[in-house]
Amino acid sequence: MPVRLLLLALGTFAVGTDSMVVAGILGPVCADLGVSVPAAGQLVTVFALAYALLAPVLATLTARWPRRRLLLTALALFSAANALSALAPTFGLLLATRVLAAAGAALYTPTANAVATTLVAPERRGRALATVLGGMTVATALGVPLGTWVGRTDWRLTMWLVTALGLAALTGLALLLRDLPAPTAAPTLKARLAPLRRPRVLGAAATTLVFFLAFQSVYIYLATAVKSATGGDSGRLSIILATCGVMSVAGSWLGGRLVDRIGVRRVLLTGSALAAGAFTALPWLALTMPGALVYATVVPLAGWAVSVALPHKLATIDPHNAPLLISLNSSALYLGTAAAGLAGSTAITVLGERWFPLAAAALALTAYAVAATTTRDEHPRRTPTPRPTQPTHA
Repeated sequence: MPVRLLLLALGTFAVGTDSMVVAGILGPVCADLGVSVPAAGQLVTVFALAYALLAPVLATLTARWPRRRLLLTALALFSAANALSALAPTFGLLLATRVLAAAGAALYTPTANAVATTLVAPERRGRALATVLGGMTVATALGVPLGTWVGRTDWRLTMWLVTALGLAALTGLALLLRDLPAPTAAPTLKARLAPLRRPRVLGAAATTLVFFLAFQSVYIYLATAVKSATGGDSGRLSIILATCGVMSVAGSWLGGRLVDRIGVRRVLLTGSALAAGAFTALPWLALTMPGALVYATVVPLAGWAVSVALPHKLATIDPHNAPLLISLNSSALYLGTAAAGLAGSTAITVLGERWFPLAAAALALTAYAVAATTTRDEHPRRTPTPRPTQPTHA
């Protein structure tokens, strides 16, 4: 496997870890900076919202930049932002550094995917993309639980870990990534957003947003949801997060096969129904470690199966413009994650730390209804399944 692809994947691993590892270190952040759990959860919201809003704008502004310069600039910004996060003396400054980190991530991830396809022969482009995107999947399975364990006594160590990963990717790509093709003409911002005028595209994007609003509203505050099972122990929380990661990988593998076998509609409806059931049961499952591990098995399995089905749905609407449509899926995903931070914190305030997953159950049922409405005319069919463009966490 080309070393340059592995270095690109190291960059996506760093981005994937950074985007969600805060969920595992909310406790230390709260204790150090004197904020509540719902307030600390907004660190995920700010990152996700900034990514969703900045990705299309930055892609348009930097469309004529050489790809190598863009990748190195993105990683430099991302690494510097995480170093500033580690040094932030106040919660307000920490929030600001999360915006900068999101800007670096929004520049890096789509560019890394595009560059990967230029490093190999046309018949190997699918595997090249799978390698780079695999960094995001591995971040779910390894990066988040590792970051949680590292930050169990000092959350700033987690930020330094992400900084080191970003700098390692930056150094390797600076040394080995040369002679890239000049960028081709890129669509304008208006052209990127134009597909949203089409009802089917808007419906598909809405489905993505609502799904991840439901799933992430618990994942961001998972440490709070399973506190009875872990007793506040970071080692136990790392085990639960690692289980989530492994089952996310399994869900991605299973989802691709199920979409081809039974169709997008059935995968979306089954996944949302399973998630709704698990969220409803979580207040009781979270009383013990075995119960928490059952939850950590079911929801990521369903969530990652859904994450494969959602870009597939958009790609089949207009295969010729599939990359552009899938980029809209990524923005909808991050908007859903941003809204989930607020939804989860509101649910904790209103329902309490034990019962707030019931709000996610209601959201999952809403996702079921949206999926049922927007896929009513679809039937099972065997078509190639695109890889998801962004990792998701459930």
